[in-house]
Order: sequence, then C-alpha cells, then structure tokens
Amino acid sequence: MTLSDAVRQRIKYYLEKNHMTIWKLFKASGIPRSTICSFMNGNTELIKLDTLLHICEGFNITLIDFFSDPMFNEVEQD
Repeated sequence: MTLSDAVRQRIKYYLEKNHMTIWKLFKASGIPRSTICSFMNGNTELIKLDTLLHICEGFNITLIDFFSDPMFNEVEQD
C-alpha cells in the first residue's frame, strides 16, 4: 500500500467514525470540497501536510492521532 492510499483509507475511517460526508468535512476543515474529492478519488496523488493538518482539525484530532495506525508501518517506500 502506498502512503497516499493509507491516508485515503484513514480519512475514510474518520469520515465513517464521525458520520461525516465530504461536504461536512469541507465545512469543518475549511479545505475546499474539490481538493478533498480530488485526493479521495485518486485524481491527485499527493496531499500537502498542511492540508492534512486542516482535515485533522475538521475531525478534531491531531496528526499523531491520524497516523497512529499500524497500517502506516507497512506503507511502501519509493
């Protein structure tokens, strides 16, 4: 699994956990809906760290919380 795939999977996890849609995440994070959708659909391969930070703020979690999943230990290195 690539790092981007793992990040997508983790965002999906928090969307489900918080019963949120992309629209609600956009409203909570301030990140444009189109930016979130483009990354989640795989049209954009990489996400900026500051964008991810705002997404985490929308979920009311820290970056440490976000990356505290064992799947990040298994990501492929380029």
